Amino acid sequence: MKKVIVPIVVMTIMLLLGSCGSTKKIVYFQGADTIDLSRSRWLYEARIMPKDLINIRVNTSDPNTSKPFNRDLENNNGYAMPQEGRVYGYLVDNDGNINFPMVGTVHVEGLTTRECENVILNLIKPYMAANEKPIVTVRMTSYHVTIIGEAGSRIVPVTREKMSIVEAIASAGDLTVYGKRDNILLIREDKNGQKSTHRLDISKADILNSPYYYLQQNDIIYIEPNKAKLNRQAINDNSIWLTTLTMIVSLGSVIVTLIKK
Repeated sequence: MKKVIVPIVVMTIMLLLGSCGSTKKIVYFQGADTIDLSRSRWLYEARIMPKDLINIRVNTSDPNTSKPFNRDLENNNGYAMPQEGRVYGYLVDNDGNINFPMVGTVHVEGLTTRECENVILNLIKPYMAANEKPIVTVRMTSYHVTIIGEAGSRIVPVTREKMSIVEAIASAGDLTVYGKRDNILLIREDKNGQKSTHRLDISKADILNSPYYYLQQNDIIYIEPNKAKLNRQAINDNSIWLTTLTMIVSLGSVIVTLIKK
């Protein structure tokens, strides 16, 4: 009988001990704060980075004058004709350049959209009459941030090239009651592909003065579960093992009864 009971007890203890550590799997990016990563300089204003997709539009009093500079956007009649599956704009390469019509290679990395407009404007002026006053409009079309964890999971597009962490969380439907408000993980990638991590506390007003209050394109926000969520998960896990233990004990009782017979 002892040979039957001992293995059952040992297995049960191992299962229960294993369940205690299973709740750690709920938390994402564990150990991220201990990784030695290069920190990027915070930019309060959105700036163009490699792999960004930017839209550049040139407008002039005479449509024929601006037509060569908008050839990727217009049809023969001068009107934009969107096509399904086609992406309009200029993809910034790894060196921070785009290939703009008539002008050629233009370095745009690190520029704000306003600065990019001025650069393009100065480059196209030599191709126009002296009395022409072109207007250049630059927009980032690939600007987005990602939010996961106790606020849902979604990719949030940023249409106005400026979004705070509070706005990003609100767009995801706010944090659940189980989300940590005082320890939000922000993962940021710089122009060289180096990632850095930052911890934010939105439960305090100091967040308004934080250099990370406004997000950059491709930022990732992770909301960790609090102790209440972890404890709830632990209870659920232990309930499963308790049920299993009850079944094992019952089975053991049956075996003991059969042995006695």
